[in-house]
Amino acid sequence: MISVPVTEASQVADARRRATGVAQTLGFDETAAGRVAIVATELATNLVKYGTNGEILLGTFEDETGMGVEIIALDRGAGVADVADALRDGHSTGGSSGTGLGAVRRQSQAFDIAAWPGRGLAVLARISSTASKSATSQPPQVPRFGAVAVPLRGEAVNGDAYCIRPHNDGWTALVADGLGHGPQAAQASEAAVRVFRKHEQEAPSRILAAIHAGLGHTRGGAVSAARYESGRAMLVFAGIGNVAGAVITDGVTKRLVSLPGTAGLVARRIQEFEQPFTRRSLLVMCSDGIGTSWVLDGYPGILAAHPSLIAAVIYRDFARGRDDAMVLVVREPAP
Repeated sequence: MISVPVTEASQVADARRRATGVAQTLGFDETAAGRVAIVATELATNLVKYGTNGEILLGTFEDETGMGVEIIALDRGAGVADVADALRDGHSTGGSSGTGLGAVRRQSQAFDIAAWPGRGLAVLARISSTASKSATSQPPQVPRFGAVAVPLRGEAVNGDAYCIRPHNDGWTALVADGLGHGPQAAQASEAAVRVFRKHEQEAPSRILAAIHAGLGHTRGGAVSAARYESGRAMLVFAGIGNVAGAVITDGVTKRLVSLPGTAGLVARRIQEFEQPFTRRSLLVMCSDGIGTSWVLDGYPGILAAHPSLIAAVIYRDFARGRDDAMVLVVREPAP
C-alpha cells in the first residue's frame, strides 16, 4: 500500500493524485477514476480539518466481493462520540457544509468507519470500476479478509507479503516477513508466497517445510501459516520466526505459537498448534513491524468492523515505525 501523510492542505492534492494513479493502473475509466478522486479528496480534506497526524493508505483489493481501489483514512485526533451524526449530511464541527463523509459513502461500494472519543478516526472506502450497488435491500457482503501492508517510510517496496486461499473445508492464510526491508526482503517474501501457492492444499507444517526449503536462495524471513477447517471448527497454525498470530473469540484473545528460526536459513523445529475457531472468531496475523502488545479491548465494537478497518486500526496504533508493517485479519462470514 501507498502511505500518504496528510497534515496540511497542500497534501490533499498529493493524496488525490496518487489515488487516481492507483485507479488508472487497474484500468478505471475517467468516470470511475473521478469517483476515486472525490473519495480521496474528501477523506484527505477531512484529515486536515479535524485530524491529528493524518495518513491516507492507498491500495487495491480483490476478493469474493469484487476488485477495485481501497482507500483508508487514519488520524490520531480526538475522535467522535457519535458516528451516525458524523455521517449525516449537514453535520459539521468545522464550519463546512458537512457533506464529506456522506459523499464518500455514496461514491463507495464498501464503506466503514470506526471512531472512539480520544482514539481518532478510521475510515475505509472501497471503489470498484462500476458504480453499481446491490439492487436489493440487503446490506453489502462483508469479505472474509482484509489487510494493511505498508513499507518502511522511504522504501519503494514492502518486504512483507500475504496470501489467503480457499479450500473445500475453509481457507489457508500465509504471512511472510522477509528479513530486513527493501528489495531483498521483498524478494524473500514473494518467493514464500510462490511456494505457498504450490502447496496451499497441504497442512501448515508441510507448507512451512516447503517454504523453508525453497527460500535458500534468498535472505530468508519469518513465515506463519494458518488453516481453518470448518468441519472441526478448528484453526491449525504453524510459524517460523516472529510473524505473530492470535485468535479472538467473543472478546477473548488467544495468542498463537510461532517457533524460533528463519525460513530459508535455520528452522530446527516446525510444529502445528490448534485453536478452536468459530463463526464468532477472528484471526489476526502481524509481521514484526507491529508491536506484540496490541490489544483490541479498548475499541468497543471493532470486532464487527470490516476486516481491512480492523487491520488499519491495529497498524495505526501499534506499528513500530522502524520496519515494514503487515496486518492480516480473517474471519468466516456469517452464512
